Amino acid sequence: MPDWVDEEQHTLLDLLERRLARDPDGPFLDCCGTPYTAAELDRESNRVANALADLGVGHGSTVATILDNGAAAVLSWFAIHKLGAISVPVNTALKGPLLRHQLTDADTAVVIVQDDLAERPLEILDSIDSVRHLVVVGDHGPVGRAGTRAKIHAWADLTGADDRRPDVLVRPADLGTIVYTGGTTGPSKGCALSHNYHLSIARQIISSWGRTPEDVVWSPLPLFHFNAISCMLTGTLISGGRAALSRRFSVSGFWPEINRTGATIASLLGSLAVLVAKADDHPQAKGSGRSEANTTLRLLTGAPLPPEIDQIYRERFGLTTFSNAYGTTEASLISWLPPGLPGKPGSAGIVNSEAFIVKIFDDDDRELPAGAEGEIVCRPRKPHVMYEGYWRRPEATVGAWRNLWFHTGDIGRIDSDGYLFFVDRKADYMRRRGENISSWELEKVFHEHPDVRDVCVHAVASEVGEDDVKATVVLREGASLSEETLCRWAIEQLPYYAVPRYFEFRDELPLSRTGRATKHLLKDAGITPATWDREAAGVTFERR
Repeated sequence: MPDWVDEEQHTLLDLLERRLARDPDGPFLDCCGTPYTAAELDRESNRVANALADLGVGHGSTVATILDNGAAAVLSWFAIHKLGAISVPVNTALKGPLLRHQLTDADTAVVIVQDDLAERPLEILDSIDSVRHLVVVGDHGPVGRAGTRAKIHAWADLTGADDRRPDVLVRPADLGTIVYTGGTTGPSKGCALSHNYHLSIARQIISSWGRTPEDVVWSPLPLFHFNAISCMLTGTLISGGRAALSRRFSVSGFWPEINRTGATIASLLGSLAVLVAKADDHPQAKGSGRSEANTTLRLLTGAPLPPEIDQIYRERFGLTTFSNAYGTTEASLISWLPPGLPGKPGSAGIVNSEAFIVKIFDDDDRELPAGAEGEIVCRPRKPHVMYEGYWRRPEATVGAWRNLWFHTGDIGRIDSDGYLFFVDRKADYMRRRGENISSWELEKVFHEHPDVRDVCVHAVASEVGEDDVKATVVLREGASLSEETLCRWAIEQLPYYAVPRYFEFRDELPLSRTGRATKHLLKDAGITPATWDREAAGVTFERR
């Protein structure tokens, strides 16, 4: 890793300039099958940046993107930062009230969306005062459509602008990205992340992976996830080498994509890695003994990996794994396992004392001794290696920083050797297939159904790790609603990953003395004989 990365603060544009100086015309990114050099990305993103500037985007503006992996997502990311503007990558599964909240809260004037998803923002744009321009990527978008106060543009119009770099001063402490994270007592909050934060987390990942300029990192993770941005874009600018980005994850396509791209490192989420490990034998899999078997892959990353899955990768495929890490959008990586350091079963690696001071506190913010369970809290050792606060929510920022310590909302323990063990979530959210899901936001949507009197959305254990989602519902008197009907209604209202797998109707919810639903009792009850299972009932839907 270059020496200049270690101590100095930098912007994303600094990283790009250094990559251009070192290797402008070498392979940088395989973007869903289309190769790009750093010079090509620089030139094409200059065009997009200048076109966005013509739409009024400038330093400190927010630009939302609703894009699957592809050239538009990559070029938009570079272009927004070249203007000193703030990228707001939106999960492509969002729709209705959850999408409206993020676009409204971000106060964005420009939204870039792919054509097959354009109807989702169009349905709500007239209720969002800030949006003035909608840029549609693809040939089938509603360009020229009347009836909305936002002006609609074709992406092709942006890519024909001047290719000179915009003359904008950007500093390391400037905000670069707003990433929304699930709210626990209110709507999702935007984590405001600086340019230097991008560099800090990418540098930590490079170090923990032992990534070199000879590596090719492959990932299907979407660029609206900060993990993908850090590994594929920022990380490749820093480390050298190249990245290969797939449009989507496919179990059957995993080994063919690894072979096509010559990947040496595969970056997955833990739940996706479980699916690959449990899949049937593939002739292109490493260690298959077939002539087409992979010979390049050396490292698979995917936290968390259950021990039995980690063992499959090591013994069946002969791979090294990196699954010992813990972090949040607000602060990463809080713990990790640098190369050469032995792991401990069940741990998330060792406390990252290079970047953070990490403690375990009780409910009164008193430090607990080694081995005791409590809330994981931290402070930065360096400037701009954590989020800058919650976007436009100073009260939430202050609340998270009680007594000048950032409270993660997670329960854990640190042993006498400095290894951190994640135990459970203290905060009221779930995690499914790499997505954080806010119980509060889902319950708010369900309460809009006229037949629902009360509802509690909570986690149950999933067979592939992380959580499955269950909705325990109390119907209004006289309602004749079925679980399947309510499920199909939820499919129309919610992002696909947040649609509960399980529904259960009850006469009442268990309540505490203060009248709040006691979720831990429902979570402990899990799947009961009265629970309806969407998958067992054969209810399917498009995962978009």
